[in-house]
Amino acid sequence: MTEPAAAPLAAERRAHILAAMEREGAVRISQLTDELGAATVTLRRDLALMEQEGLLQRVHGGAIPPGGQNRRAAAPPAIPETDAGAIAVLVPSLNYYWPGVVRGMETAARRHGLTVQLRGASYELQDERPVLERLVSTGNVRGLIVAPNTETPHAQDVVQWLADCGTPSVLVERDAIVQPEGVPAEAVTTDHALGAVLAARHLASLGHRKVGLVLSRNSPTSRKIAAGWLAACDELGLTPAEHIETTLPDRGSPEFSAAVDATLDRALGTGVTALLVHSDPEAMAFVDLALNRGISVPGDLSIVAYDDEVAELFTPALTAIAPPRVSVGETAVDLLVSRLADPERPTRRVTLNPRLVVRGSTAAPGGGPIA
Repeated sequence: MTEPAAAPLAAERRAHILAAMEREGAVRISQLTDELGAATVTLRRDLALMEQEGLLQRVHGGAIPPGGQNRRAAAPPAIPETDAGAIAVLVPSLNYYWPGVVRGMETAARRHGLTVQLRGASYELQDERPVLERLVSTGNVRGLIVAPNTETPHAQDVVQWLADCGTPSVLVERDAIVQPEGVPAEAVTTDHALGAVLAARHLASLGHRKVGLVLSRNSPTSRKIAAGWLAACDELGLTPAEHIETTLPDRGSPEFSAAVDATLDRALGTGVTALLVHSDPEAMAFVDLALNRGISVPGDLSIVAYDDEVAELFTPALTAIAPPRVSVGETAVDLLVSRLADPERPTRRVTLNPRLVVRGSTAAPGGGPIA
């Protein structure tokens, strides 16, 4: 059987499988076939290799975490919704970045005697108000935590609805203004601009001068990364913009691999020695295709991943910027609970710092692979 042309690379399949298993407690081959568009025989081979590495345990039709522990089954029992009510959560995806944030929310919610009603929207969803209205209409929702899509014509309408619906809300990883007063909404965000600064400083400290930035989509996070990156490169005397600053097509599109190859060509042609790539799956794709072409990582090209969801599991393990995903989720719940306890308190906006985790994908220019 031949895989579709748009099937993801091996590194992305691996990352997706691990993220899905972390989120669901198990994975099914039939589910992965639908989500990844890969052939069944390919997925079985992936699971067999990952089992050999001790990353999972195969079972009939799929896999579970190593040791046979189904994480979902082993999780603490949910508190009945009738005890104290629920927090409704709407995020744009249930893959990669967001599961860590949601785990933080669930931990904090249990601490406060609340449950979490989770919904995953889509980056393509134009208007989240109908989904939010259905959540609130259950009658048991005491508060909302939302990461709205700020790239649509309805974005401001969604923010206004949240402000006017009568149910307390906190934005997560989003900044927004409530009209007509023009005041910021209550929110918890990561300082993604600082994350880019940390990456630039790390590369500069290794001796890199020609560097590039690769983004996975035009999103609020991407814009903050770009702003911090350009400011840091200017401060450090790096030369980013004239070499590489690009936004990749969707990973599932037929154009993705060609776009990565073209970016690698530009890096080699302009003397770029390091890239910051958002996010982990895209960074893995860069390493995969670079190695296939005989480009050494980090000997010829250092790569820093942004998100650190599964960067550590790759070979070489990727140096990464790690946003405090779990703390973001916990802080959002704590903010919401404090608002429920004191509706008149001042609006709070909390910004949390990411951190740099140095691994094997970065080295001094020409330094060769790290053993």
